[in-house]
Amino acid sequence: MDFEFTEEQRQLREAVEGFLAKEYTFERLRAIQRSGGGWDRAVWGSLAELGVTALNVPVSCGGLGFGPSETLALLEPVLTSAVIATALLRQYETTASVAPLLRAMAGGERIVALAHAEPRSRFDTRWVETRAEPFADGYTLTGQKSVVAHAGIADTLIVSARIRGAAGEERGMALFLVPRDAAGLRLAEFPTLDGQRAAEVYLTEVRVGSSARVSGEGEALPAIEAALDVGLAALCAEAVGIMEAVVKSTVDYLNTRQQFGQPIGRFQVLQHRVADMVIHLEQARSMSYLAAMRCTSCNAAERRRELSAAKVVIGDAARFVGQQSIQLHGGMGMTDEMRVSHWFKRLTAIEMLFGDGDFHLQRYAESMRSP
Repeated sequence: MDFEFTEEQRQLREAVEGFLAKEYTFERLRAIQRSGGGWDRAVWGSLAELGVTALNVPVSCGGLGFGPSETLALLEPVLTSAVIATALLRQYETTASVAPLLRAMAGGERIVALAHAEPRSRFDTRWVETRAEPFADGYTLTGQKSVVAHAGIADTLIVSARIRGAAGEERGMALFLVPRDAAGLRLAEFPTLDGQRAAEVYLTEVRVGSSARVSGEGEALPAIEAALDVGLAALCAEAVGIMEAVVKSTVDYLNTRQQFGQPIGRFQVLQHRVADMVIHLEQARSMSYLAAMRCTSCNAAERRRELSAAKVVIGDAARFVGQQSIQLHGGMGMTDEMRVSHWFKRLTAIEMLFGDGDFHLQRYAESMRSP
């Protein structure tokens, strides 16, 4: 099978990498993290001009209409809005309230975040306790969503809530568009390990009109899982991109650091450790290709099984590559002044996102036992 990127995909990747190298320097990253907001609107606007925010938006809604392959080509995608929320909303592009929102997202004018996970869900996408009670011309939403990435900068939240049934049931969920400033909606923001921002979202009798419901009554779970699987594949690609940067940075350091009158990169034992890092990187890269190819499969059981396999392999590789890099840099590798420490924190966070290695290993094993 041909895994080479097309010319268009290479051009897109080179454009984004060139922008990040020039405008999103390590110093700017640290300044953004110190600001407390966790993001920079100017950077977001520039990514929109490059077409990143329009990447997964359908052509009919003003986007580029691309998919996982182009997302993979970017290596470090804008996960929350441009990938997950877009992948979810594009399944409802014919809905009156969704098409204009997708157009605004494609142009970088609106940021949307999915609020689905809850305090007791523990990676179980079926576990939703938030309720949507109908009233005269809409719904009243009550519940809590946990660790919603970038909720504080989102203009709109896509909130999953139960119209009927109990937590853990596959049917009974619907999706609602809720403005961030809606009455009764409260955010408790906090920084995450990797310097980004997330929030607990509290909904206390939040009223939305009937047009805010974008999904059918009670049948939203397959769409949510499909969007999260696209996000998982993008997360795998991001991890590979970070690992590639970590390996390069480590090699550069070993060729610069002097000991006994020569670069320590000449010591054979350190060369062997770098070789092991490269092996793990290439294994992870292969699995990220698999994830990109399978994340939109119509066979949900097969899709989940292969994405779980990719997450386990890439999580193990990320841990190995990150830890080896920190050790080879010495104690200074963990300091805030070294970029490798920020990459290591992001790789650690990625291992936990969308289910940790233990969760996906168990899910893979269960899928192999199923008839």
